[in-house]
Amino acid sequence: MMPYTYSLILFFTVIICFVASFDKRLRFDREFVPFLKSAALVAVFFIAWDVWFTSKGVWWFDTRYTLGLIIAGLPLEEWLFFIFIPFSCIFTYFCIDKFFRLQSLSAFNNIVVFVSVIICAVVALRYADRIYTVVTATVTILTLVLFHFAFRIQWITQASVVFTLLMLGFLPVNGILTGTGLESPIVNYNPMEFMGIRVLTIPVEDAVYGYTQFLWVLYFFKKFQSKSHESNQ
Repeated sequence: MMPYTYSLILFFTVIICFVASFDKRLRFDREFVPFLKSAALVAVFFIAWDVWFTSKGVWWFDTRYTLGLIIAGLPLEEWLFFIFIPFSCIFTYFCIDKFFRLQSLSAFNNIVVFVSVIICAVVALRYADRIYTVVTATVTILTLVLFHFAFRIQWITQASVVFTLLMLGFLPVNGILTGTGLESPIVNYNPMEFMGIRVLTIPVEDAVYGYTQFLWVLYFFKKFQSKSHESNQ
């Protein structure tokens, strides 16, 4: 059972969303290609980040909980993480966006971006010697500034609200990965490289990291989705 722990976490995270994708009221299966393109594109950056941090000892993996196949220093399951987890997140966004009108939330974009950038900037300055903290905060700042001022994205608050709801799933999934209910964590963190503030067993940086990844996958998903629909007309 132990070697399948990480893979089972991924399986149970994605299986309900995958099956529900074929529901005739949703038909998210029609969006599989745009999703895979966007997830793969964003994964290039985040996997490179993951490989680098692993090589620097910022975090490491207890391979007793994995199948044992290591690629570039990462377990196979960690590679799949960048497809399976975004799938559940984008599927959730797709469903909420389909049945609820959240467009009016764009009026709060200025506030969300301003507050988030200020908080991340203060944290980055305060913990400038903690590589996970400062890199995560910096990438998040750059993402929000690009999206809001350069790309003129209107759905930042909309995505932020959905991501907040996704925290209900994030806590148990990432909780197990970081040691909740296990003898030792699947993912271990160097205490000298992050703030040391945890929600249960989860470093706060993980949530911010996940938020930034979600925003980028969603951005490209919308781009590829639009192109796909145009080509089918």
